Amino acid sequence: MEILCSKLYEEQLKKILEPLTVDDIAVAKKVKMYLDTLIINIHTKAKKYKKSIFFDDENIKDLEFENYTVSFCIEDDGNLFVLLGIVKKSRKQF
Repeated sequence: MEILCSKLYEEQLKKILEPLTVDDIAVAKKVKMYLDTLIINIHTKAKKYKKSIFFDDENIKDLEFENYTVSFCIEDDGNLFVLLGIVKKSRKQF
């Protein structure tokens, strides 16, 4: 199993974490560690995550994390996971 991050995901994550590090670095580290734990274990629950609301593809799923949604793609029969992006949830989903 392999997990890859798209450039977009890395940029979006950085924008999310930057304000947290200014306010409280410990909180930023806690958020990042929890998110990393979810991602490391993504393969164990990949089939349970719902189809992405952002893409019309059954292989793209959404992982919900606090106030954020991480979209990821499952490839190579579940052996490769690509993190596509992370966005703040809007109050009203599509």
